[in-house]
Amino acid sequence: MVNLEKIQKHVLHKLEGLSEHLTYHNIGHTLDVLKQCLVIAGEEGISSREDLLLLQVSALYHDVGFIEAYEGHEEKSCLVAEEELGGFGFSPPQIVTICGMIRSTRIPQNPGSVLEMIICDADLDYLGRSDFYTIGDGLYREFLHQGIIKNVLEWNLLQVRFLEKHQYYTKSCRQKRESFKQQHLEEVRKKCQ
Repeated sequence: MVNLEKIQKHVLHKLEGLSEHLTYHNIGHTLDVLKQCLVIAGEEGISSREDLLLLQVSALYHDVGFIEAYEGHEEKSCLVAEEELGGFGFSPPQIVTICGMIRSTRIPQNPGSVLEMIICDADLDYLGRSDFYTIGDGLYREFLHQGIIKNVLEWNLLQVRFLEKHQYYTKSCRQKRESFKQQHLEEVRKKCQ
């Protein structure tokens, strides 16, 4: 019998090893993705206990690779999941499904199943929420530290390009988040003028 509580405690303990400079990809983000996965799954009518379990475990592990690497962290996350999940009672096919969900969160996202669509939407749920700027500030600081951007203008231009390309995959997120995301896009565009 798989014990989700034990897995969550284990992964959160691991994530305490993340760099303090990861002001977006941190424990708070992982817990937010975990929560949103369940919300979206409910809205999408996913009720299978196994699907919900695999989705939650994928959410917990999806950014664990940041402990080892910034670039290609999804592959690192899968390696950790593959090493550990058998010990928690998961079968090889279940681990393949979990890694599929983790890999689908790589930007640009490319989900191939309903569960992959759910985790992709959960991972970027904040784009269409009222805490967009608060959460975005954490990503701004993280990108500054990583040298991905040099200033606020570069950040806003990057956000505009990202928001223009981003799409929600689930019907519920398109209905609930898309209009707010478009509003944020217009607000950020104005900051670039």
